[in-house]
Amino acid sequence: MGRRAPPIDFNQVMPLTYFVRILIIINVAVWFVGVVILEQNFLSQPYITMYLSLTPYDLLKHFFIWQPFTYLFIHAASPWQLIFNMLLLWGLGGQLERLWGSKFFALFYFVSGVGAAFLYSLSAITYALISGQGAILVAPILGSSSALFGLLVAYGILFGEQTVYFMFLFAMKAKYFVALLAGLEIVLVLNNGPIQGKVAGLAQVGGLITGYIFLKIWPKIKGGGSGSGRGGKSRNKKLRLVVNNDEEIIVDDKPKYWN
Repeated sequence: MGRRAPPIDFNQVMPLTYFVRILIIINVAVWFVGVVILEQNFLSQPYITMYLSLTPYDLLKHFFIWQPFTYLFIHAASPWQLIFNMLLLWGLGGQLERLWGSKFFALFYFVSGVGAAFLYSLSAITYALISGQGAILVAPILGSSSALFGLLVAYGILFGEQTVYFMFLFAMKAKYFVALLAGLEIVLVLNNGPIQGKVAGLAQVGGLITGYIFLKIWPKIKGGGSGSGRGGKSRNKKLRLVVNNDEEIIVDDKPKYWN
């Protein structure tokens, strides 16, 4: 008889880390209690979705300044958007949080999501002014996908040589997988418009852009710019956030898995 294959350690392949677990619990709780139970059975209008999703008109006209944050925790009543997003959060976020630690992972997640919200709102205003179609300003968008697209770009940079499976069938390097998803999203925006249902392609592209920019500028922020001490030498050691996959990865001058 042949030797039995060793069991797969899913906590190594897709670790369920501390902050990823918190995000999943909050998202599922808000969806189940707020959307499924309250909105579908008790409320006369979908007030939770209306006030917590992102609507550029409400953000600008009524100063609903919480929306760029809260829309990340609101999902459609159908479970498929939530399931897909939480699986993606688990698969990408667990590895990134183990690499970065919970503090920086949380910072990056919300910077990507909130930054995407403001980029989307600015783009929506521009689109409405140019096209004369103001419907985009009052159409609510929701879901954590814009923050997840920020995680995607980080994963493609940091784990670019790892093999992933597109549609669970086609093996490719992570960096090509991320580039493919980004390209598909841009094509969808160009072909179908900035909003498909309640999912804004522009917001997802905004998550990619925000995540990429943040990864590029964070080492400079932590390094204090180009400040120099005696003799004109920099006081701060250059901080590395994006490195080759074979090197030891350092974030904020601390080894990986710092908390």
